[in-house]
Amino acid sequence: MARRALKLASWTSMALAASGFYLYSKEYLDLNDFGAVRVGRAVATTAVISYDYLTSLRRVPYGSKEYLQLRSKVHLRSARRLCELCCANRGTFIKVGQHLGALDYLLPEEYTSTLKVLHSQAPQSSMQEVRQVIREDLGKEIHDLFVSFDDTPLGAASLAQVHKAVLHDGRTVAVKVQHPKVQAQSSKDILLMEVLVLAVKQLFPEFEFMWLVDEAKKNLPLELDFLNEGRNAEKVAQMLKHFDFLKVPRIHWELSTKRVLLMEFVDGGQVNDRDYMERNKIDVNEVTKH
Repeated sequence: MARRALKLASWTSMALAASGFYLYSKEYLDLNDFGAVRVGRAVATTAVISYDYLTSLRRVPYGSKEYLQLRSKVHLRSARRLCELCCANRGTFIKVGQHLGALDYLLPEEYTSTLKVLHSQAPQSSMQEVRQVIREDLGKEIHDLFVSFDDTPLGAASLAQVHKAVLHDGRTVAVKVQHPKVQAQSSKDILLMEVLVLAVKQLFPEFEFMWLVDEAKKNLPLELDFLNEGRNAEKVAQMLKHFDFLKVPRIHWELSTKRVLLMEFVDGGQVNDRDYMERNKIDVNEVTKH
């Protein structure tokens, strides 16, 4: 056991060193937002979770009732630690945590139920940060672009949040603003996750989650490009134009960038909001047919 613990410490140290060297060599290390604190938090959480599994379950016979009960407790402790890490490191970590929370068919229930909160509790950017992104990408202040701009977002997700605003010509729009540090941190976060997944696999050979890192590598750059999202919205609108009940918001390209997406504001409710449907006399059965 001492040998395995030493191995764990060695691998986590290697993860920290490798990530630090990469970030330093690329000359975009931000000590406040990533650096020793951000990397160290991820490495420490991974080490604590791994050590918990290594030490807690060795005291009872494998497969026994006591073993299963104890394993469930370890799962829950580990899931909570992982959720705390995602909330602390934000951005890409929350995105991956949300994905894990949806893997009911693959992960223990303790993980999926704990990580599901990330779908509705994503941290918000401050208005100062929102103004900064709009200023950097559009070259103007909020008051120069909008008659009004709601400080409270309509919703916040792992990569961005959406605000309701009114243009000077009177049109109401939805303004999707990317969290300011996500773009710069995403590639570093994925590198860190890759190193940590490789380290954990050395301790637990059955741990097969490199595919999740590969998916993030492939898809995250596309998700961070809001111009790509806008083009996809227009493609979908064209493909589904024969459905008269379906509305895809129009994109305001003149005020859209990779980090800011301006869309026509369409009032409505969520597809799973039954109360909203009943208030607006929408036939739930008719909705499910489509």
